[in-house]
Amino acid sequence: MEAPFSLDDWIARDTIPFGLDASMLDPVVDRMIAALDDSIELLGLGEALHGGEDILVLRNRMFERLVATHGFTAIALESSFPRGRLVDDYVHGRRDAASDVWETGFSHGFGKLETTRELVEWMRQYNADPAHLEELSFYGFDAPTEMTSTDSPRQLLLVALDYLRSFDTSGAVERHQRIEELLGDDAAWSNPAAMMDPSKAIGGSPAASALRLETEELITQLRLHQPEPEVAEDEEPFADAMRHAEHARQLLTYHAGLARPSPQRTATLLGIRDLMMADNLAHIVARERRRGGKVLAFAHNAHLQYGAAQWQLGPDLLKWFPAGAHLRATLVRRYAVIGTGVGVSEANGIGQPEPDTLEARLIATPGPARFIRIPQDKGFAAEGAGLPTRSGSTKNFGYFPLAARSLSDFDALIVLDSTTYSRGGPKLP
Repeated sequence: MEAPFSLDDWIARDTIPFGLDASMLDPVVDRMIAALDDSIELLGLGEALHGGEDILVLRNRMFERLVATHGFTAIALESSFPRGRLVDDYVHGRRDAASDVWETGFSHGFGKLETTRELVEWMRQYNADPAHLEELSFYGFDAPTEMTSTDSPRQLLLVALDYLRSFDTSGAVERHQRIEELLGDDAAWSNPAAMMDPSKAIGGSPAASALRLETEELITQLRLHQPEPEVAEDEEPFADAMRHAEHARQLLTYHAGLARPSPQRTATLLGIRDLMMADNLAHIVARERRRGGKVLAFAHNAHLQYGAAQWQLGPDLLKWFPAGAHLRATLVRRYAVIGTGVGVSEANGIGQPEPDTLEARLIATPGPARFIRIPQDKGFAAEGAGLPTRSGSTKNFGYFPLAARSLSDFDALIVLDSTTYSRGGPKLP
């Protein structure tokens, strides 16, 4: 057992400074991977806020190094899982026109960010190079939900129905017709008023309840065909259809939660969303494992961390288990996560961190960025538990500072001196 040591001892001993150019970043990425468990199949890179340009640049360059040297074959972003198929088609050269990819292949407006477009174009160029025998894949892993609306399950169900048709044409057509009648107008599912008013949500209607039953039967129908020789020869299409059908079932549960008045309504919905994210990532990892690859997942720190997430929404402190907590329970040592923090960002309304906060202690070391591994045997545990939390942002309400619990929520941290605001992002207040 290590002798006790202070927070400052740990920071002075273990902090590795770097810049975002490849010559400085690449050796640090190599050291990051060496510091983690050899069994890692999914590496999470969290972002302290949506809209940090320098964190997005870090993501892109880090992924390039992971691909070149460490066996990573895919990246998964906090964007709609069903929409991500369009982007993946583009990076594989199966779709030529990029214009609709940026609009319809992403949720949350992430397709408008120039750094995300640069990432996708780099992947497309990489795959087009015949010298690269293993092509890269792109995934969204978020639920098809937005802050003010939630998608219809139509897109998810159609993928599963199309696959079922290859084994049972007439049965799939009949089921498709019944599902189409129950789906009705997609606008009823995505009604923005439902987020604040349960009575406006369609999820508790007789049609939605009947659709949940049809979806359960669809999943059973797919599983009945699992022993088919075609599935044994190529497991991937079957697994993909199953994931889409199961995700549709989860999304219908989310819609039912929208329609149910409850003091815990918002926290429950946040928990369901993160569970969907975790299950999508588990599917993505299994898919890449079949070709010997690993996955980089990129999302907000709060989605990828190990411990319970919490969000102060007005007078209410909402708590739920994020995707990272579920992945830690299921993938165990095959999942690791690096959180990020920011010192100052005028563009994002983040001022100087207060003395003795984790950000203040870390940006006092050489930069402009630094990586630090969090030891499993924390000699500074008692001191770390008393860390104050710095103030938040006056402009970007998606910014969550690091806190005492960050020392157990992540395997390592990357803290940048500063970050500008995302090129192409929506205007901040």
